[in-house]
Amino acid sequence: MTSHNASFLADFASMSSNGATAGGGVDRQAATVADGQNRNWFRGLVEGHGFTVRYDRVGNQYSMLELSPGAPWIAVGSHLDSQPLGGRFDGAYGVLAGAHAAKRVQEMLAAAGSESSAKFNIVVINWFNEEGCRFKPSMMGSSVYTGKLSAAQVLETTDPDGVSVREALESIGTIGDFELPVSAYVEIHIEQGRSLEDRGLTIGLVESTWGANKYEFVVHGDQAHTGATVIADRQDALLGASALVVAAREIALEHSTEEHMVITSCGEFNVFPNSPVVVASRVNLLVDVRSTDPDVLAAADADLHARVAKIEKMANVRIERGAEHIWGAKAYDQAGLKLAAESAESLGLSHGVVRTLAGHDSTNMKDLVPTIMLFVPSVEGISHNERELTSDDDMVAGVDLLSEVLLRVVRGEFISEVEGFASLDLDATVSR
Repeated sequence: MTSHNASFLADFASMSSNGATAGGGVDRQAATVADGQNRNWFRGLVEGHGFTVRYDRVGNQYSMLELSPGAPWIAVGSHLDSQPLGGRFDGAYGVLAGAHAAKRVQEMLAAAGSESSAKFNIVVINWFNEEGCRFKPSMMGSSVYTGKLSAAQVLETTDPDGVSVREALESIGTIGDFELPVSAYVEIHIEQGRSLEDRGLTIGLVESTWGANKYEFVVHGDQAHTGATVIADRQDALLGASALVVAAREIALEHSTEEHMVITSCGEFNVFPNSPVVVASRVNLLVDVRSTDPDVLAAADADLHARVAKIEKMANVRIERGAEHIWGAKAYDQAGLKLAAESAESLGLSHGVVRTLAGHDSTNMKDLVPTIMLFVPSVEGISHNERELTSDDDMVAGVDLLSEVLLRVVRGEFISEVEGFASLDLDATVSR
């Protein structure tokens, strides 16, 4: 193993101790103390390697490595926040890999005596609140960056305890007013599925996202005594919510085809007042519907909402449709797919084309700039779980590939230099 790869694995082990859980995972929900500790750890790491670190108004963390003064910037990144009792690899692997790959690119250019061949500088971005577990919706930081959410709306969003994003970011000291336009984006991530492992491949070249429609529902009933209230008189919100969960599973089974699968889930479920002798008066839940095909997704989605009226009548409840978070099935840049494939071939890494079922910050970024998305395998496809695992060999192979991809992008093999971007005076920028 090279010293570069040994260094990466040592840094990964160190990072994984931040917010570590007893089951071998991490709990670093967005803007918690553990997330703040990990952000500060990462800042110290990259500043020791010559990066300059800044924060924007919604807590996105920018670690900049200047290769060619005055040149525009290309971004690489992912997220450091996690699910509660999440895995060590989801998101965090991509941020650390980005930092190591950026430094390797700098070293390769210097060794070749070709610093001047860099047409772009590199910024490693740790996006705020990709997971969406403490604050909804997910992919929050990149949504603000790409103009899909306003910063004002995000900063006033509160967690279940009433703490706002602004308050949470201020409490860990990772909020600022920095801005940086980028010309392209690259992200590497664990697959969170098992297609690469099943196919015996080391690298996944992501060609497109699945479409996803995510809804918040509130089922309104009426509180009553579970023993004294007869069935005919009940307005049971829990019954209505449970029927909605079952309906979502039935929709997945009925609308999936051999060519296009439908996946539905209910990932959050809150019952009020949640007492053993009280008929529930309210249930808040999330339901999401995903598919590779927009027509199949639209049909499944329409079926979901059609069933709501039937469930309301059956359970004698009212179902309110609240906030929603939607992204369509959309392809990644084909030139990027080709560049990544050529890079993998040059390194002798087995690879294949995949689609991403999960949402990532690249899901947003590909709508703004040319974007490349890469996967490394997840053992048994396990993710959002403390048992989440990617082998050391696959992790370091991913960093090797990311370094090669970034080198080619920096040299202008993906996109041309973008005119009109002002150079950034980092010394004059106030540190936050």
